[in-house]
Amino acid sequence: MLTVTNLVVRYGNIEALHGISFTVNQGEIVTLIGANGAGKTTTLHTIARVAPPEGPQVTAGDIQYHGQSILGMEAHQVVRDLHIALAPEGRHIFGNLTVEENLALATYARKDTTRMAQDLELVYHLFPRLAERRHQRSESLSGGEQQMLAVGRALMTGATFLMLDEPSMGLAPLLMYDMFRALKELNAQGMTILLIEQNARVALSFAHRGYVLDTGEITIHGTAQELKANPDVKKAYLGG
Repeated sequence: MLTVTNLVVRYGNIEALHGISFTVNQGEIVTLIGANGAGKTTTLHTIARVAPPEGPQVTAGDIQYHGQSILGMEAHQVVRDLHIALAPEGRHIFGNLTVEENLALATYARKDTTRMAQDLELVYHLFPRLAERRHQRSESLSGGEQQMLAVGRALMTGATFLMLDEPSMGLAPLLMYDMFRALKELNAQGMTILLIEQNARVALSFAHRGYVLDTGEITIHGTAQELKANPDVKKAYLGG
């Protein structure tokens, strides 16, 4: 479904990714784990085609989605035409708008009104707190509820491939459980997920496969079970 091959990415004079390669198959949950600054967010931004100067610049390699290179595409085309959506780190919701208005904004390029209504029902099913607060301004939500809104907004684009950047950051344990329960249910319905998660133990319990990024290079990869059993991964990311 998604194939990243020998990808080299720079921010100005700084090379952030040094020729990484990985795949995400349809229906999989794949996680990228690594320390801060390893290049995880850069990877997601590159796939999402976040434009320079804010975004990364590809200097070598390729990203293919269903066999077609996406490097010539712009961010809105990735969302509209490929149905790839990013729920970014930091949420970036519109605090002066209600929950429902934030969700509606994500449908600006969609014409499939029946499916849009179904997706809204799905968001409220996955995150009942959002349904309860649908008419509240989003700035009044708790941090966990705002994270749910960020994920819900990504779903409302009509995504079939969901990228998540630190979805559990700042969440209390119960809300983190609710988040991953919802994502697991989404995956069971066919959603493909590429995940960055600060809690490597949780990520590897949730994912099918994983890749370890270390200062812009993929150093280890395997099934989630293989990574959890790997002594280097255990020492660096799993507390033992």
